[in-house]
Amino acid sequence: MADAAAAPAADAASISVENGIVKFFFATGKADVAAGADKALAEIVAGVKAGKKAIVSGYVDSTGSAAQNEELAKQRAVAVRDQLKALGVDEGSIDLQKPGNVEAGAGAQARRVEVKLM
Repeated sequence: MADAAAAPAADAASISVENGIVKFFFATGKADVAAGADKALAEIVAGVKAGKKAIVSGYVDSTGSAAQNEELAKQRAVAVRDQLKALGVDEGSIDLQKPGNVEAGAGAQARRVEVKLM
C-alpha cells in the first residue's frame, strides 16, 4: 500500500503507511484517530485474519510532563486498538506494547502510534 500521507501536518491528525507499518500521527494533547484509518489498516486486518498479531506502540513528543505524555501515549494506542476492534480484529490478536523510549523527540513525527504485524 502506498503512503496515505507523506508527512504529518504541523499539528493535525494524519496517517501514513511505510514498509508495512501504519503510522498514526496526532495533534498536540489529542488522541483522536485521523480519517482514513480503516483504509490504512486494511493490510493489518488482512494479516491478522491470516494468523498474525497486530503490534500497537504509542509514542509522544517532548511537550508537557513525562507522566502526562505516558498517559497520552497509552490513550492513543488504545484509540488505535479500538479502531482495529471496530474492523473485526479480535482483541486477543492485538498486542499493546510500550516502546523502550516512549518519548520520541519533538514535533508531529513524535506524536504517533505505530501498528505492524508480527
